[in-house]
Order: sequence, then structure tokens, then C-alpha cells
Amino acid sequence: MFYRSERLLLRPIWPEDWQAIHVGFSDEQTVRSLARVPWPYAEERAHQFANLPINPHVPRFMITIAATSEGIGSIGFETCDDGAALELGYWIARPHWGQGYASEAGFAAIELAQVIGAKRLVAAHFLDNPASGRVLRKLGFERLPTITQRLSVARGESVPSAEYTLELKRSAG
Repeated sequence: MFYRSERLLLRPIWPEDWQAIHVGFSDEQTVRSLARVPWPYAEERAHQFANLPINPHVPRFMITIAATSEGIGSIGFETCDDGAALELGYWIARPHWGQGYASEAGFAAIELAQVIGAKRLVAAHFLDNPASGRVLRKLGFERLPTITQRLSVARGESVPSAEYTLELKRSAG
């Protein structure tokens, strides 16, 4: 599955993307903002991530700049424990922060979630990463009223987090 937005191309993650993934995760601040990524991030892990099987029902995408094919991050979904929703997760490499790429990729991912039949998305961010909260609200996610503790593998501890939900519109037809 591919998606072309104004500036970006979302495409499956390929084995040769391991280097862009490793470079992106060589920045500790980027990794500390993610729940499931360890720090330090070894090349072997980048190879493993880039070689995960493609699941069309729970897709993951490399975010590339369409004009150059440069990999600048990834976005994708995980199945929630209850199976009733997909969890959206994303990261953008630090040199590309503040340029609207996370929002642009997020809108594309929401459209793709609707194509695969998802009815609800959830997402979360650590409270010390308010930029991610701004992205989620821009995408239309609603913040839930509680603060939860979420494990940060990189930090080795649970961190206060905000949780969000987005009900997807059903397409006519």
C-alpha cells in the first residue's frame, strides 16, 4: 500500500530502509519520545524492524520526501489489546521536526486506516512531548481526561502519558 500526499510518499518499509531507521533512532531525544524503542538503538534492531513482515490489515509505512525519496520517519499501526481499535504511532527524524511532516503523514495514515476498515484509532504521547499532542489534536484526535503511566523502554520506566481517540467516519457505499 502506498500513499502520496503533497510532499510525502508513505510506502511499505523495506529491508534497505534500515539505515534511515538507524539514523533516526541515533538521536536520544527522538527515542525517548517513543514507547517501544530502546536506547541506545543498535544497527541489528534497525535491521529487524526493517525486515518485519508486512501486514496489510495493520500496516506500517516509511515516510519519505516524495521529491527525493529520503526516509525521514515512519508511521503505522499496532493492534490494541482489545482488538477494537488500531493504535497510531509515528516518529520523524530530528532534522525534519517542525515542518509539518508528522501532521501530513498522520492525515494520510488516517485515510489509509479508513480504507482498511478501521473504525477507531487510539494514540498516546508522553506529557513531556507536547508537540506530539499538538499533532494528534490537529489530526482530530480527542484527548481522554485521564493521565496514565506508559512504559518507555528507552527510559526504563513508566512515564505520565496522555491518551487520545479518534472515531473514523464510515464511508458511504
